[in-house]
Formats: sequence, C-alpha cells, structure tokens
Amino acid sequence: MDIILKQDIPSLGHKDDIIAVKDGYARNYLIPKGLAVNATPSMKKMHSEILKQRAHKEEQIREEARALAGKMQGLKLTIGAKTSTKGKIFGSVNTIQIAESLQQEGFDVDRKDITIKEELIKEVGNYTATVRLHREVSVEIPFEIVAE
Repeated sequence: MDIILKQDIPSLGHKDDIIAVKDGYARNYLIPKGLAVNATPSMKKMHSEILKQRAHKEEQIREEARALAGKMQGLKLTIGAKTSTKGKIFGSVNTIQIAESLQQEGFDVDRKDITIKEELIKEVGNYTATVRLHREVSVEIPFEIVAE
C-alpha cells in the first residue's frame, strides 16, 4: 500500500515522502495515529501541487542549513563531566549535553537532531556526533569529554 507521510518517522521516511508499506502497518498504525494518509490518485495529485508550491521555500531552508553546516565545520566541543579517579564518568554524556554545548557556541540545534555513534559515553576521551540540520544536510562534530 502506498502512503504519504505527514511527518518524519525514523527508519521509515521523511515528511511528504510517498512510500510503500505493508497494508496492516498502514491501516492499523500509521493512518489511525495521523502519521500518514492513503496515497490515492487524488491525494497524489494534491500532494504534487503542494510540493511544487513548497519547493522554493525548501531551497531557501536547504541553503541556510548548508551555510550553518559550513560555520559548524571547524567546530570542536569540549564537554566537562564529573569523573572518578580512573576516568570513568558518573552517569553518561548524551545528546542533551552536546546540544547545550552547541548552544553556548551560538548554534541552536534540537537534541533530537543529534546522534552519537556510541550508545553510552562513560569514559573521558574524543568522540564524534552527527548533527542533522536538514534531511539532506548533516555535519560531523568532534567533541572531547574532559574531567571537571
């Protein structure tokens, strides 16, 4: 069954994508929760008109994201954490601390747009986070965890 997504769904697609999913998944989960609509021929035609109107705005947003990515390219964050004498962190460092560090640097990024390759960061060291600024624009930010 073809559906049109109303919002971004991780591991499935982005808003306004037309994708094929199993009938039960669409009818029992996506459509009742308001995450998608059935892609009938009339909905596809209306969807294409909406996309044409939105294309110009989308290009401006994409250019702004590329400019922001260019500013973030040379950035290296340092995040302080309370540690034991052996270098183990009490708790863990996650996307919240990275978002706060980026905000201190002058970049307002939502923590949901930040992914860390490692599951949990529990030791002092150097790591890399990926910041998704737009569906087509993302930037890798290196960061270092230091003891406070």
